[in-house]
Amino acid sequence: MKNKHMTVDLSGQIERITYCNEENGYTIAKVRVQGRPDLVTVVGNLMAPVPGEVLQMQGSWTRHPKYGEQFKVIEYKTKVPATVYGIRKYLSSGLIKGIGPVMAGRIVDRFGDQTLNIMDENIERLAEIQGIGQKRIGMLKQAWHAQKDIRDVMLFLQTHGVSAAYAIKIFKHYGQGSIQVVRKNPYRLATDIFGIGFLTADKIAERLGFHKTSPLRAEAGILYVLNRLAEDGHVYYPYDLLITQCMEILGIEREIVEQALGTLALAGKVVIEDINETLEDFKPNNKAVYLVKFHVAETRIMANLKRILESPKSIRKIDIDRAIEWIRRRLPIDLAEEQVAAIRCVLNNKITVITGGPGTGKTTIINAILKIYSRMKVKTQLAAPTGRAAKRMSETTGHEAKTIHRLLEYSIQKAGFNRNERNHLNCDVLFVDEASMIDTLLMYHLLKAVPSGATLVLVGDVNQLPSVGAGNVLRDLIASHVVPVVSLSEIFRQAKKSQIVVNAHKINMGIIPYVEPLGAMDNHKDFYFIQQDKPEKVLEIILELTRHRIPGRFGLDSVNDIQVLTPMHKGIIGAENLNEALQDALNPGTGGILRGSRRFRISDKVMQIRNNYEKDVFNGDIGRISRIDYENQTVLIAFDGRQVVYDFHDMDEVVLAYAISVHKSQGSEYPAVIMPLLTQHYLLLQRNLVYTAVTRARNLVVIVGTLKALAIGVRNDKLKRRFTYLRQRLSELKL
Repeated sequence: MKNKHMTVDLSGQIERITYCNEENGYTIAKVRVQGRPDLVTVVGNLMAPVPGEVLQMQGSWTRHPKYGEQFKVIEYKTKVPATVYGIRKYLSSGLIKGIGPVMAGRIVDRFGDQTLNIMDENIERLAEIQGIGQKRIGMLKQAWHAQKDIRDVMLFLQTHGVSAAYAIKIFKHYGQGSIQVVRKNPYRLATDIFGIGFLTADKIAERLGFHKTSPLRAEAGILYVLNRLAEDGHVYYPYDLLITQCMEILGIEREIVEQALGTLALAGKVVIEDINETLEDFKPNNKAVYLVKFHVAETRIMANLKRILESPKSIRKIDIDRAIEWIRRRLPIDLAEEQVAAIRCVLNNKITVITGGPGTGKTTIINAILKIYSRMKVKTQLAAPTGRAAKRMSETTGHEAKTIHRLLEYSIQKAGFNRNERNHLNCDVLFVDEASMIDTLLMYHLLKAVPSGATLVLVGDVNQLPSVGAGNVLRDLIASHVVPVVSLSEIFRQAKKSQIVVNAHKINMGIIPYVEPLGAMDNHKDFYFIQQDKPEKVLEIILELTRHRIPGRFGLDSVNDIQVLTPMHKGIIGAENLNEALQDALNPGTGGILRGSRRFRISDKVMQIRNNYEKDVFNGDIGRISRIDYENQTVLIAFDGRQVVYDFHDMDEVVLAYAISVHKSQGSEYPAVIMPLLTQHYLLLQRNLVYTAVTRARNLVVIVGTLKALAIGVRNDKLKRRFTYLRQRLSELKL
């Protein structure tokens, strides 16, 4: 046995990668070492290791209690392989986009140990290989030189604590200037590169010699804090509270933060505005700090609403009483007085908000108004914030509905929407469903594209969770009293048959819902509660329900029809752990690709976690992986039947979606919802969270947890404060 404390040199060629975490570079590799009959297990932080690569390592021998002898790497250098075998392995590894194992074999068969020299100095000779034409040579030449440049950047960044995955993203963004950009201002990474936050950039800066009190650090830190607060829903943050947060997070003096904040304001990156707002538990707050995009959005939401409200309708005036009588004769159901009032309100006003829970007839109202306007030959358009909500709107109305992003026609060339204040939407009436999901930025872009003469109808459920993005637009609009609001509360007879609907309304009123015990599960009930207080047991029950009980009893598909919704991201029954367990249960296997700590396999259910306008997929969209192409290093994901191509390195935009947060489920509807609910979720247990989860289900709800946790959630109606000033701005519009 070697002395485990002794540092020794070891050289060998990587045979295969057993495990590699791209986020921190931790790798387990099998290495062929000359003179040793068996492959050596090497562990340590390696940058983008490639089979066939030669490692010159310094480290020590250790013994793992389960896996035996291992070589732990402390420092290493890499060399390209020299043998034909090594070169074949190297080129087959997926290192070069467009060269897979078969093509690598042909190239090495032709050029032998001179292959890499040919690739470096005379790549046009690849035309001698059958199946490689001039167009492909051009692509391979670009890919070969790009990977060499990327690996140079990697070597530089490796010494400053940046992972391989991020190094590739940095290179794709800055190209040949990557090293210069990082040296000059590493904090740019936090704003320019998705996935690299301020904390990572700060570590790089520290290694590059940037001082803790550097103005660049303070400015980047303030932007980081404001962006993090925006992720929590805040459109602005009170000046003094922001200063305190920045001092704590950055560990610097108040004076430095205030100077940096002033610099950012002069540079037009933040807006500091005097406001008149008194905060609970705080002294009167007279200053609000906005990221500039949120200030523009909030102030122009007000300006655009004013423009629309003050403009005459573009459609001719009608006899409303006659129109209502006409529609009553053509509907298969009798309209309730609430619904008639809503129709009358829309026909009378430029902007109307219709809000109500499930089963209160919102769809009936939309359909009735659409029939009236269709009779009048009025141009109408329908939209919703998410693809699933738009699809459901199309199905229930019989009219085409688009996502708001598609309605506004995003242009990659312009890096913005084609529909805007200079190119309005072509409609007289615009219906927008699931309006509670619309955040401040999206509402701004939508309103500036609405024609001045158009009628706008916002439909939503104000009691659901607020938007994932910053703001509380629907609630602020209602609270401002600047537009008429129709609140629907009557549950209609057909809806009363559903315990999902009935219990949702009970939850909304703060009443603990009636729950069916597990033993009573049958095809005629739709709301169940399974009592269990141990997280490990809750996980077991969820796996059993998803795999066997629900598919067997209700004929639902385990992946497509059942959605697990959880309040948490971390912990045994948080989204991350649930996804790993559900993936192993519903889509087991050893293949796929590893991205950070996540493994993706063909047929996995996945969710996009950021808006990607180039791919036309958006935060919260759910799809299935249909293909993994190792040669071209791409993943094909189907979103509602549309195939979208991702490079391997874009897969950090995607997470597994067997289980998702309740927030991410907004705007979606699933045949069955399973929700874990334990008191360990205490800080997150709110009425609107439980209500939102329950209202996502169409046919079945199963809550697994404790009645105490359910009661805490239902009784806690205190809304988490979001700092917005929209309500106060809108109040100025009142006549």
